[in-house]
Amino acid sequence: MALTLTENAAKQIQRQLAKRGKGIALRIGVKKVGCTGLAHTFDIVDRADPGDQNFESHGARVVVDADSLLSLDGSIIDFVTEGLKQRFKFDNPNVDSECGCGESFNVKKKTNTAPA
Repeated sequence: MALTLTENAAKQIQRQLAKRGKGIALRIGVKKVGCTGLAHTFDIVDRADPGDQNFESHGARVVVDADSLLSLDGSIIDFVTEGLKQRFKFDNPNVDSECGCGESFNVKKKTNTAPA
């Protein structure tokens, strides 16, 4: 299981931690919502929970719960500016489709590859 931050994403996480004045990491997760099914969640956390997976890139730390990691595994997370909007952008190999507004996504169905 892996999650990778670009340098821009790591810098943004560090800025948010500094602005808050405390915290150890950015928690990234997914929740059921929207017209397609799932949406990303973000929260600065002061501690990791038991069962969290920890990832570190470019001096910034991200924690992800086990359930969310199933949908996020293999993602590359960037922080981008598009016009007046700034956001974390995910390059997620598990995404099957996204809604038109870009707020939610659906993941590919896992197929059973075990021999019969």
